[in-house]
Amino acid sequence: MNKIPLEIIGLSYSQTQTGAYALVLGEKDGKRRLPIIIGSFEAQAIAIEMEKMVPTRPLTHDLFKKFADSFNVRVKEVVVYNLLEGIFYAKVICEDGVREVEIDSRTSDAIALAVRFDCPIFTYEFILSSAGIVIPEEDEDAQEDHAKAEQASEKLEGPGYEKMSLQQLELLLDKSIEEEAYEKASKIRDEINRRKKDS
Repeated sequence: MNKIPLEIIGLSYSQTQTGAYALVLGEKDGKRRLPIIIGSFEAQAIAIEMEKMVPTRPLTHDLFKKFADSFNVRVKEVVVYNLLEGIFYAKVICEDGVREVEIDSRTSDAIALAVRFDCPIFTYEFILSSAGIVIPEEDEDAQEDHAKAEQASEKLEGPGYEKMSLQQLELLLDKSIEEEAYEKASKIRDEINRRKKDS
């Protein structure tokens, strides 16, 4: 199975889960985005390293890196290898020059280590095709489509996606992606996929 390289696009505060964040990973040579909900501690650990900030005392992920460096262990890569019932599974692949070991990990911890070890992040096609959000290219009708999506969403209280037509959902999905509201976009995508599966 071919691995698809990912990069960190950004972190944003979750609009639906208090104290949670959306980590957005993007396909390096493509237009798909993979939003993953993570805890505030893990979001902080990722953000601190990405911003090259130095905490007064080492965080858990920093301690792991110092420990690994002390024993000449390096993280070779991180792979988001499965998605079950909305939960992403990852593994950290380590090597010490003699052997290579795969360690099961929460995705958020694996990404926090990946930024510290400056190693690549990968996933598989089946995960991107089921949970990825495609960033569409703008066309001439994009503004008109977005206006229709805005009107459709204003008519509803709360998400109300079940009351919307498939076309309205697809327009709203495009608008959410353009606004980088990836968590909202993933919920809309799930509703579209559910309808296509039922039909």
